[in-house]
Amino acid sequence: MAKVAAIQMVSTPRVQENLERMRHWVAQAASRGAQLVLLPEYFCVMGAETDKVRLREAHGAGPGSPIQQALAQTAAEHQVWLLGGTVPLVAGTPNRVRNSVLVFGPDGQERSRYDKIHLFAFKKGSESYDESVTIEPGSEPVACQTIAGRTALSVCYDLRFPELYRALGVLDL
Repeated sequence: MAKVAAIQMVSTPRVQENLERMRHWVAQAASRGAQLVLLPEYFCVMGAETDKVRLREAHGAGPGSPIQQALAQTAAEHQVWLLGGTVPLVAGTPNRVRNSVLVFGPDGQERSRYDKIHLFAFKKGSESYDESVTIEPGSEPVACQTIAGRTALSVCYDLRFPELYRALGVLDL
């Protein structure tokens, strides 16, 4: 059975600082035998909604993609499967991002991508929150093979929608 580590972080608007913290915690998990390491949603940046849009990256861990490069390098360095919480990737709609889980294998190669499908919205009196203002939803459920077996990918609010997991054949209710 694979040893799995779930990392929780208190992220800030400072991406490089968050990436250093991520590297530290993944190293700690790997040193304790973790083979699959899970990062939280937006581990790389937590700030104003517009920060995600400003920091979005094109998909692919090439130059100009410091978040994806850090994930690929960290997975390879520690030879772990790394589920990159979420990364703000360029969307088809201007001024929005795809809230994407990226899965990297122990060789540092990206193995899978899932774009959050179910966006959270809330309104009660003067209090409101609407992810669709800055996030373009994905449309396809995704499962990938990891050291832990077939792994369904989801992000936060997606957990409230069992049909996502039924579509992947990982939930039988």
